[in-house]
Amino acid sequence: MDRKTAERIYKVLSSEYPGATTALRHKNALQLLVATILSAQCTDERVNKVTKELFRKYRKAKDFAGAKRSVLETEIRSTGFYKNKAKNIISAAGMIDGKFGGKVPDTMDDLLTLPGVARKTANIVLFHAYGKNEGVAVDTHVRRLSGRLAFTRNTDPVKIEQDLIALFERNKWGVLSNLLIEHGRKICDARRPLCPECPLRKLCPSVKEFYPSLGE
Repeated sequence: MDRKTAERIYKVLSSEYPGATTALRHKNALQLLVATILSAQCTDERVNKVTKELFRKYRKAKDFAGAKRSVLETEIRSTGFYKNKAKNIISAAGMIDGKFGGKVPDTMDDLLTLPGVARKTANIVLFHAYGKNEGVAVDTHVRRLSGRLAFTRNTDPVKIEQDLIALFERNKWGVLSNLLIEHGRKICDARRPLCPECPLRKLCPSVKEFYPSLGE
């Protein structure tokens, strides 16, 4: 994929999904961090239902850090993998409270020291909480669409992110992830993408794979 075509795709998606942003409801960096950890292998809709009550009870990092693990596990059980998520949230909150003065760190290096935080989560927090473009958050939608649109040939999230960073200008990284996620949810379904309705059908190299007649 050349940068000129990639830019055309970005412009189309920007026009199609103006104001695209994270679907995770949050009021601060801590809430976003917790919600993003909970979103692993879980829908944003389910996470938002869980955090609605969770954020009323736990307001600061020290609140999460002092949570009884068995209680927190019960509260987040419906998000799946709740034992590991509860462990990571409590441990991460403890570090935030003890090492970072109760404030979620705003650098990639510091965020990556927190339990349960990899580059995807760190990128989401940095962009949506602090307005920083340090990379591209690669979730399942971004991974799928990056392959279908020929942005990358890689399947590893870290390598996909590197390819996207090389392909797009820095000021587009955070928004790019949001745009691909929106398009993945509404049009480019994992099983059967709606290519006939897709505004990218003339730019997408994968159209003929699903709808041969459109690729002629």
